[in-house]
Amino acid sequence: MKKPNKLLIPTFKSEKEERIFWEENDASDYFDLTKVERVTMPNLKPSTSSISLRLPQSFLEGVKLQANKIDVPYQSLMKIWLAEKLEEATK
Repeated sequence: MKKPNKLLIPTFKSEKEERIFWEENDASDYFDLTKVERVTMPNLKPSTSSISLRLPQSFLEGVKLQANKIDVPYQSLMKIWLAEKLEEATK
């Protein structure tokens, strides 16, 4: 049984034109999903979100002291601690 021919992707004049095209068309009409290969991109950074967190001044100073002892930025240390605690909690 012969597979249907896939449609050709048009050339776009702008990113906006391309975005509109893909919003209105089904990508499966243009790509043969049987030929898809898994790709790893090890250098991509995970997306992050900024948050605002109110902490007692003494608590923050304690975190900064610990971070200074091991020579890491205090925000990085907080992320490490949170990641460790989350891993513990999800076991």
